[in-house]
Amino acid sequence: MTGPAKIRTSTGQRPVVTRWYERAHTGWRKAATLAAALLALAMGYHVIFGQNGLTAYQQKRQETHHLQIQMHDLERENDQLKAHVTRLQHDPNAIEHQARQELHYTRPGEVIYTMPQTPAPQTK
Repeated sequence: MTGPAKIRTSTGQRPVVTRWYERAHTGWRKAATLAAALLALAMGYHVIFGQNGLTAYQQKRQETHHLQIQMHDLERENDQLKAHVTRLQHDPNAIEHQARQELHYTRPGEVIYTMPQTPAPQTK
């Protein structure tokens, strides 16, 4: 399909209607191009900074990494506590050690000497 027919008058100028159409067509083309550019910019902004954009994705990845490290540390601590509970359930020496340490129990005839704690040096 071709553009509008270019009708020339006897003086060599195009009719007024044709000139108006060309101006309007050129204006619509510029407006459509501008609208498409603005839409592309808005979509790009949303992709990068939107609710589920790239920045949110990076933050979620970092948070996931930190939570995995924390979970690994807690699992290791849980395993240590389970091992300690198992020792306390099955090893009399472990029970005795725990009682001596936490409750300050002694065997008959033992004497416990408690040393005074030295205060930590003060920093200015």
